[in-house]
Amino acid sequence: MLRIEEARVKTYDENISEAISTIPLYSSEWTNYNASDPGITILENLSALSAIQAAGIPRASYEAKLKLFALAGFKPGKAKCARVLVKPHELKDRAMIPSGSRFSLGGLIFETNRPTVVGGQMLGIFSEDAKETRDLSFIAEPDVPVGMAAFGDTPVAGNTLYFVTDSLPEADRELILYVTLQGVPSRNAVEERTSNVFASVRWECFTAEGWKEIKARDFTGCFLTGGEIRLRIPEGAAEYDGLPVKGYCLRAVLERADYDVAPRISQVESFLFELWQRDTRAATIILGRTESFTVKHPLAEYEHILIFGKEEKGSSYRRYMLSYDGTEEGRFVRYTPGDPDRRGRQRDFTISFTGGIKPDAKLKDPVRVVLYSPEVMKSYQIGTVLGYDMQELKLPLSMLVQDSFSLIARRTDENGEYLYDFVRPGKKEEGALYYHLLENDGRILIEEAGDYIGADLFIASAAIFDGEKGNVRAGSEFRPVSDLPKARWYTPGPGTGGSRRETLREMSIRFRRDIDTPYTAVTAGDYERIALETPGLCLKKAHAVIDEAENLVQLAVLPGYGGERPELSEIYRKEIAKRIEERRLLTTRVNIISPSYVDIHVRGTVYVKRHYHDPASEIISLIDRMLDDVNTDRNFGEVIRFRDIFSAIEALDCVSFVYELSLIPDDRSLAELVDSDVYPRADVLCRAGEINIETVTGD
Repeated sequence: MLRIEEARVKTYDENISEAISTIPLYSSEWTNYNASDPGITILENLSALSAIQAAGIPRASYEAKLKLFALAGFKPGKAKCARVLVKPHELKDRAMIPSGSRFSLGGLIFETNRPTVVGGQMLGIFSEDAKETRDLSFIAEPDVPVGMAAFGDTPVAGNTLYFVTDSLPEADRELILYVTLQGVPSRNAVEERTSNVFASVRWECFTAEGWKEIKARDFTGCFLTGGEIRLRIPEGAAEYDGLPVKGYCLRAVLERADYDVAPRISQVESFLFELWQRDTRAATIILGRTESFTVKHPLAEYEHILIFGKEEKGSSYRRYMLSYDGTEEGRFVRYTPGDPDRRGRQRDFTISFTGGIKPDAKLKDPVRVVLYSPEVMKSYQIGTVLGYDMQELKLPLSMLVQDSFSLIARRTDENGEYLYDFVRPGKKEEGALYYHLLENDGRILIEEAGDYIGADLFIASAAIFDGEKGNVRAGSEFRPVSDLPKARWYTPGPGTGGSRRETLREMSIRFRRDIDTPYTAVTAGDYERIALETPGLCLKKAHAVIDEAENLVQLAVLPGYGGERPELSEIYRKEIAKRIEERRLLTTRVNIISPSYVDIHVRGTVYVKRHYHDPASEIISLIDRMLDDVNTDRNFGEVIRFRDIFSAIEALDCVSFVYELSLIPDDRSLAELVDSDVYPRADVLCRAGEINIETVTGD
């Protein structure tokens, strides 16, 4: 049904003809195809219903199509602004970054979403175990490629990592760290970014009362991967002098340490703040005061301003006009522009209600100030609500941020005076204007007009974004568009999260792909794929063998760590078993095993050509690669063909011909030798053993 738009709709006659023609495939006893047969009557009814549904689906509303997908458990992927963490380097003093401050990177605009104090330095980083305290402070410097073991080469519970700073954010605010790791193996993404089955860390801050445990959002999974760590600062933070450097101190204490790979940190950045990739073109500022107040916003410089106030409980807003001298009576506010910044741009203005009528400060959100950019101001009226189903209106902008969008609906009261309401997309209430924002295309669909038939619609707030383009690379440098202190603003990590809203067509493709992907493990390939996708683990390869007589699956798994002969740890077994358990057939038993290894010894005599430097090393290197099942694409139990090794050696430029060659497995219980070929057991990986090649220089 969800694919009906892409195919020609079949008629009733085509449906019934197809249904009757397939009857012999399902039943040899059904021979009465006359209209009087009850079975034929049922087929006629179903064929008619199918034709009606198929004809109606292409004309179904956007919301109806979404509900069809929802029945199958699918919702459209949301549009999201990319987010980056930025560090001001070479900043002389601490500074306040106002909300809405703008930065540029190429053609992209990034903005802050809250006021933020920036500045502060990391004075030292120290690692402590039962034996010693090591100074790792150099990893706080930029562009240091050396990685250091965060909790030692063999982490154990109790090992501690200290971070000493010259200052801390205010109490109940967060300090953001960004950790870059070195030598991280390829690891499956986790379903929950803060989860870690290998370790647990307790974060503490030194206060006047001693060490105090603090709340932490650790998106590195206890230093398992690179990423951000957000630490909430407690009351009473104090300087600590128990380390070579004195300052405010935070520490990470290992409570459990069963790492598969000991974390090695190459860099730590601190005192970061967030930027969101978006470009605000219209903004609504909500104020709770009705006296004189100052509005600060980058759009203030254009002086395209609308003021609205609420005068009665439960009522709509009224519009207040701007006055430059404050002498007008009625709904007026006195407007006073602020002083220009150092670049000559106005960033704020002051308004006060002076006309005799003013909003009621006791009401919720009594005042709203709407600011526009010049291009939106020219086309901020988008149309009138006519009241028919799924009315579509075009917006002057596309690629809109859903959470930043709202409209003003203008109606008239019984006296013909204008009333104004602020309406957001997707809000379904009695009498409300219920509409959907199609942010990619820059359109709205009005599903229910409610009490707003005849209302004129205006843009109240709008921001555009660039989707996946905002996921910029690590090390990108930003240029302030707002008036900010001089510094080098750069991000230590890549931008994340930027995406467009998923279209119905994209949902349909994802739906079909999901339908075609088996969830339950049935074949050997299913078991291998499901095991290798276990979240949070480093895995290289897997091989499943099904014993149908015993209803048993032997699943050998190679982890992606552990040197030349990796072994499967108990944690890995449990995590893989947990994932398999959710997907196996009810009566099937699964045995997850660690790889077995066999060395293949090679002996031979090879005639080589003259004038080649060290041909023996080249031959040995080739054999070593061809017999390495751990680091190549060869899987468990793959046969090693004598002719493949022989032919590969003879194909080398330095070789004239192979005079003699033999392959000998060191353990015949793990690998058999049959006609010079090696047949490993199904759970065995081969490695090169002793390679003894005698080279003879030919004429």
